[in-house]
Amino acid sequence: MPPAPAPGRMGRPPRTSRVEIMAAARHLIDRDGWEKLTMRRLAAEVGTAPTTLYHHVRDKDDLLTQLLDDYADRMPRPAMPLDPRERVITAATVIRDTLAAWPWVVEVLTRDDQVGRAALWMVETVLAGAVECGCSPEQAVDLYRSIWYYTAGEILIRATRGRDRPDSSRPGSRDDRIRAVDAAELPHLAALADRWASLTSRDTYALGLRSLVDGFLQAL
Repeated sequence: MPPAPAPGRMGRPPRTSRVEIMAAARHLIDRDGWEKLTMRRLAAEVGTAPTTLYHHVRDKDDLLTQLLDDYADRMPRPAMPLDPRERVITAATVIRDTLAAWPWVVEVLTRDDQVGRAALWMVETVLAGAVECGCSPEQAVDLYRSIWYYTAGEILIRATRGRDRPDSSRPGSRDDRIRAVDAAELPHLAALADRWASLTSRDTYALGLRSLVDGFLQAL
């Protein structure tokens, strides 16, 4: 009769795939924020030992980089206009529209000044368009950085406002304070007080972007 199997030997445990790890990391970030993501918490979410994760990622920074690349791979790549100025604006708009759906990515990018490998085509498009518009390479970088700061700020402010929006009807709220300003001291703000909330919630990104790009190019 064949020998009985050794105690505790149940065969090799199922392997944890990179796809499972990335999906679990996205879930944790969406639920708790990227700052609270740790390898130990990720391992618990996947249902494996922390050491298993290191077959796929080196550490948290490498995990975030891989998540950024995976996300950038899914970004749309629209047909670019022939006009170089319009190409700059189109690339910037793609950045904004894509990242606005996952604002935590912007927090990571602004913290470490990272750019996902798969997103570099957008940076290249902005730089190339700027050079065709008459910028030196250095000026092209300045324009890209100005666009990025404007775009990142717009995304983060809107995301924070949507997540932490206070009750505008409670005493002491921002809208309540604006409605109570002294018209003699702050006449323009007082005149707009009743419409301030609706005016400041409008989406003016496209207008601001075109003004930024046009102003930069005209100053060359």
